[in-house]
Amino acid sequence: MLKKERQALIMREVNIRNKVLHADLSKKLAVSEDTIRRDLQELADEDKLVKVRGGALSKSFQTNSYRGGEIYKYQEKTAIARKAVPLLSNGMLVLVSGGTTTIELARILPRELEVTFYTPSLLVALQLAEHPNSDTILIGGRISRNAKISTGGEVVSVLRDIRPDLCLIGTNSIDARIGITDSDWEVVDVKKAMIQASEKVGVLAISEKLDNAQKIRIAPINEIDYLITELDPGDPILNPYKLAGLQVI
Repeated sequence: MLKKERQALIMREVNIRNKVLHADLSKKLAVSEDTIRRDLQELADEDKLVKVRGGALSKSFQTNSYRGGEIYKYQEKTAIARKAVPLLSNGMLVLVSGGTTTIELARILPRELEVTFYTPSLLVALQLAEHPNSDTILIGGRISRNAKISTGGEVVSVLRDIRPDLCLIGTNSIDARIGITDSDWEVVDVKKAMIQASEKVGVLAISEKLDNAQKIRIAPINEIDYLITELDPGDPILNPYKLAGLQVI
């Protein structure tokens, strides 16, 4: 595989997963970790990603201001966000995770909606706060530099004390047999607590994240109620998720 092809595959993984690790890329691309480190450094020097210890982060995921044009698969994520809006109704208490798709959801919500939102995400909270008829509660804790969300015991403690009607969650990977997964322990702990607290759970995921798994499981598939993608609900790729009992939107 040529370096240009390898680096294109690395960028695809970074954009889909938001965070990648040396070891995972080395295994996936069948090259040494030293090669991956050099590739990541070159891509960082070209301002295409953010190099961190052990791997790299997506630039769009790291930006402190929301700019749709910088978001990977922006049109698809907007379509997903629009599909998720009808799940919300006045008077609900709703949990929203971090991620570029949930940021887009927060941005496009109808201004007349009257909902109480809880979120551990700084960027999601900033978008939600623009809606005049809804209340936004930012769950505090130690801020993850990678994910830009609050993490730790304080967050989990708050989540144990609320009973949301709905949790809308982004994910790095979802598989009909394995469930939803991630590679970041801090993110996994928070999302586990969000799911366990909620009456209903909806996963927002672009189709490139389907039929994939990371190293750490957040929840088995039977703890998910809705799967929202940019695909038509009749697309055959979604059949395993329907068979697993999810309502595909």
